[in-house]
Amino acid sequence: MDDDWEKRLAATWDTQDDYGEENAGEFRAAIDALAAELPEGDPVGLFERACAFDSTGHSDRAVPLYQEALERGLPQYRRRRTAVQLASSLRNVGRAEEGVALLTPELVAPSDELDDAVRACLALCLASLEREREGLALVLGALAPHLPRYQRSMANYARALVEDAPA
Repeated sequence: MDDDWEKRLAATWDTQDDYGEENAGEFRAAIDALAAELPEGDPVGLFERACAFDSTGHSDRAVPLYQEALERGLPQYRRRRTAVQLASSLRNVGRAEEGVALLTPELVAPSDELDDAVRACLALCLASLEREREGLALVLGALAPHLPRYQRSMANYARALVEDAPA
């Protein structure tokens, strides 16, 4: 895997919408061909294959690929992306509890541009488990720093949602 491969991968992902639902298999084949350029079992290739299944409506087929990619080890950024995307796929296949377990440690992981995605996906998993107040608190907490005003108020409201939750 090198810069050229990454550029070709990004260019392929940029064309995903051009395939449409009726040609989703062709898109997956294009990603699969790129992944096949990597060594057998390469975690990045597994991740990209999982993404292709996931983004074309096959969360059930993406889950085992994401899991294997995590087991084999990924660079930090792709590892965190995998956690977010796997949690989302787990939720889609009725396994939201596993998604919560996967993402909860990410709340205290080193901060990066995926922080809000972690919180958004975790909120969806929580909502699927009828824990909407916790999910809303996460989303408000993630949104608060981006507001031009009311950051402190929204952060306090987010905290109060879970602190004042009925037992």
